Amino acid sequence: MTLDFAQRQEQIKGFDGIVALIEQSHEIALCAHTNPDGDALGSALGLSMALAKRWPDKAFVNLLADAGDVPFIYRFMRGSDTFVHAADYGSTPDLFICVDLSAIHRLADAACICLRAPRKAVIDHHPYDEVFWDAGVVRRDAAAAGVIVEEFIEYLGIDLDADIAQCLLCAIVTDTGRFQYQNADSEAFYVTSKLVDAGASPSDVALAVYQSDRIPYLHLEAKVMGRITTFFDGKIAYSYASLADIEDADVDVSECDGLVDVVRRAAGAEIALFLKQTDVDQVRGNLRAKTDWDISSIARAMGGGGHRAASGFTYDGDIDEALSVVLPKIQELIDSKETA
Repeated sequence: MTLDFAQRQEQIKGFDGIVALIEQSHEIALCAHTNPDGDALGSALGLSMALAKRWPDKAFVNLLADAGDVPFIYRFMRGSDTFVHAADYGSTPDLFICVDLSAIHRLADAACICLRAPRKAVIDHHPYDEVFWDAGVVRRDAAAAGVIVEEFIEYLGIDLDADIAQCLLCAIVTDTGRFQYQNADSEAFYVTSKLVDAGASPSDVALAVYQSDRIPYLHLEAKVMGRITTFFDGKIAYSYASLADIEDADVDVSECDGLVDVVRRAAGAEIALFLKQTDVDQVRGNLRAKTDWDISSIARAMGGGGHRAASGFTYDGDIDEALSVVLPKIQELIDSKETA
């Protein structure tokens, strides 16, 4: 997609506001959502590196919203070892920048830091219910937060270097599912072309994120694949990994996010669901739509959120209980459209 004049002016207005907040601040914290994915981590890293080039006299820190470490597949990005757990950050920043989220409850341990910061900014592409920030850009039509970050960097007149470009390329590649999801639009490809021209390597992103799975993970993937079940005339496909499966395979929970794409591959399925048990009484769910379904409504009903075609949620209970609640909601969504 291409921004029209009004949309571009609105984005520039948001960028102007963020710059004004940065100019007034010295210590600036950046944080993405809990259980960060490639877009969250890549966008935050790319943005912080760019801002440090533009304002070398200011202090920038990247926070992790919860106790987990940066997933192994994203550690190839420069700066991935500099993240600070929010629970270990005892300061109050002059400015708190939310990256790839626009809902305070998704900040987990970092929420209290955001709330006490005197200035707040947001760069995001998710739906939101309440504006808590002083300035920002939230564009639901952007394929990834990384797209908006690249456009902000260009607006600032900062030259992209290979390290920044690589982080933002990871952001866009992962949030578009390697350009296979419905959000892979012309803007995403245009921004990606600029990142590659600046030195980003698509093959390096692919190698690190999609072609470096550990053998234990592949064995777990095989188990998940063997459990794929379809129903409702094959339009819904789901599978799961229990806590015992994950522990027996010696796989970290953070490695399991890509397993929903295994379920998504089922021919004829329009909506895919993958559940992973993270604790005795807690399950995380990933939803993906292969056609024009807005599954974010289901995720929100389950206490989560996300995009039309890619959303997630956390459920307090076991896998069977989670399935008994979420599957009828998916079926109801399909029913509502087919009977309309």
